[in-house]
Amino acid sequence: MRIRFWGVRGSIAVSGARYNATGGNTSCVELEHRGHRLVLDAGTGLRALGEALGFSAQKLAICFSHVHWDHIQGFPFFAPGFHPDSELTLIGASTRAGDLRVALEQQMLPPQFPITLRQLQARLDFVDAIPGVPLQHGPFSILPLWLEHPDPVLAFRVEAGGRSVVYATDHEHAGSITPGLVELARDADLLIHDAQYTPEEAPNRRGWGHSSWDEATEVAALAGVGRLALFHHDPGRDDGGVDAIEAAARGQFAHSFAAREGREVVLG
Repeated sequence: MRIRFWGVRGSIAVSGARYNATGGNTSCVELEHRGHRLVLDAGTGLRALGEALGFSAQKLAICFSHVHWDHIQGFPFFAPGFHPDSELTLIGASTRAGDLRVALEQQMLPPQFPITLRQLQARLDFVDAIPGVPLQHGPFSILPLWLEHPDPVLAFRVEAGGRSVVYATDHEHAGSITPGLVELARDADLLIHDAQYTPEEAPNRRGWGHSSWDEATEVAALAGVGRLALFHHDPGRDDGGVDAIEAAARGQFAHSFAAREGREVVLG
């Protein structure tokens, strides 16, 4: 299984020389196995993935952790979505505010956006993700889990070809490490974990729904994962700040690295 990071930033996309090494696009991670493709979240990084694929027919799935702007803004700019022969399976949870289709439709309504969801030419199949209930897409086995965040958020464990990735962005451990996430990540080859804050920043941001890098390393150690990707970097965190977090995290969990746009990880 091959993993590529197309967007690693949290909250809002950023640009400028201070962010070039890490990248400024918001959450989007591509998983590929034997020609099959699964995408985790549709932040602005999805536009870059679409640009790489071009205006072409694609059959793939996108798993949405939740529908905050930084996780859906790339969807209207995803080039294969305009190809009439594309088949996109869109996986997300229903909440009190509505389902995934409603959220994607609402961000593409006038006067906020000139093109509606109905104008996309691709076939869109919406699948309701139910926490604890496995899903299958091609070779990918997908297990969702609720996590703590303002508005519910899903973590996903994805397995294919005997390898496993856990995607756990936008989560607040709320004083103690979440046992369910540790179990979801148990023995995973790669854990992609929210690391938006430093331990010093986190106390002043309680209730905002994010983790500090040391909480990410603690989950990784407790779960016995192979590698840890620090993810969802704060929009104010420049390249030097990301480097510092990466170095500190490696002091607690040696197989840590900061997720950066364009980085690829190959499992097995």
